[in-house]
Parts: sequence; C-alpha cells; structure tokens
Amino acid sequence: MLTFIDTHSHITDSRYDINEIRRHWEANNISNVFAVCAEVKDLDEVVALAHQIDSVYAIIGLHPDDADKYNDEIANKIETLAHDDKVIAIGEIGLDYHYIDRNDENIKRKQKDMFISQIKIANRLGLPIMIHERDAIKDMLDILEEYKDYLNNGVIFHCFSESYETYKILSKYNCAIGVGGVVTFSNGKKLQDVVTKCNIDDIILETDCPYLSPEPNRGETNEPANIVHVAEKICSLRCIDMTTLSNATNNNVRRLFPKFRG
Repeated sequence: MLTFIDTHSHITDSRYDINEIRRHWEANNISNVFAVCAEVKDLDEVVALAHQIDSVYAIIGLHPDDADKYNDEIANKIETLAHDDKVIAIGEIGLDYHYIDRNDENIKRKQKDMFISQIKIANRLGLPIMIHERDAIKDMLDILEEYKDYLNNGVIFHCFSESYETYKILSKYNCAIGVGGVVTFSNGKKLQDVVTKCNIDDIILETDCPYLSPEPNRGETNEPANIVHVAEKICSLRCIDMTTLSNATNNNVRRLFPKFRG
C-alpha cells in the first residue's frame, strides 16, 4: 500500500482539531506523523499526543528562539522525557539568526550553548537530532564540525533551504534533509535543484505544519495530509513514481529513527 510519513509537524498547535486533521491524513494514506516540540510548553504535549494516537511519534527539544528559557531544569526534563518509547529524536534544535540583532553576540552564544547541550543529550541517549537552521549556516557548520564525534546517531536537517554545495558538505555528517512545501513554490528553485541532484537515501518528507503549506494550498493552514503534494512535486523533479518515493523515504525514516516502529 502506498503510504507516506510526515516527519515534522506541529499538530499540538491550538488552531487544530486533532480528530479532524487525523481523519484527513488517514484518508490521504499518511501512515505516521511526527509531532515536534519547539516551545517549552510543547514538551509534555507532544509526548502525551504520541501516547493518545498510535500513529503519532514525538520529537522533543527546544527551538533556538527559546534560548533565553533554557536552563538545567529544562535540559534534565528533555533528557528524562526522551527515554519514553515514543520519543524518537531530539529536535527541533539549532540556530536561528533571522529575527535577532546580528551584532548581538550574547543571544548567539545562548543559542549555540543550547544547541550543543542538546546535541550532547541526544548523544548520551543514542538518538538522532533534528536541526533547525535559518540565516546561521556558517556557525552551524562550525558546530557540526567541532562536535562531529557526537553525531553518530543520525542528523536530520529540517526544512532544508541551503544550496546543493552545502548539502554536499553536510553529507560528511551523514545528514538527511527534510523536504516540505517550499519545494512546490515557484521561488523554491534552490531546493528544487538540491532535490533533483541529491541522493534519494538522504530525503525524508515533512510539512512543518501549520506553516509552509504547499501548492496548490499555499497560504492556507498546512496539515499532514498535504504531504501528498510535496511527494508529487519530488516525483516530478526526479522523474520517479510515487511508489518508488514512498518506499525510499519510508525506508529512510526507519533507518534514521531506530525507535520508530511504524
């Protein structure tokens, strides 16, 4: 049976009726959805939802925008929750300089310290990391190189938006890329180039819902069911059929997330 997995969603967002969007994703052959934590309040919510719905798994960590809230208590909570059978990765973690003063070295340092701390948590637990990066690629690559010995359990670059040349650099860390709605956009040429050229074993699918709804639903609230439009675009770019993409990306997910039992 043709199925797809949404590896990055924010389905605990208050704008959703979870039962309604679940019906939608099941009707569109989405076999599993990974609920990803971003804020502190999400930590308990995504784990609870994963236990409420069999097809949902949790990914927990703190987004760089919340660097001011990170402390030893939060770090310990992440590490404790990550022992749960349905927590399959640490994320989304990383660096985001988009909304900050680029000269503010203090907030950059906080983001870097939090990112490194969560890399170490994932390493201790043998879990992959799911990375968020925006306007911070140099510092991101510097950290990955410095802490490459901590990256033995899988690296996923969520919502990949960098060049093919950067993808090749990331390949030495066995880094997979999350491909979502941007690949369907008319201004998504850079990502389309990467998706066309990259190794299919490095691609997993995501929505990042409620954000980045793909064409033909761009501008609407995104949801896991829309992964089908992402898949169709990738198939068109690579000249493959949906079954080939389904088999490849689902196998990639199983390899990257060993705790996943879907």
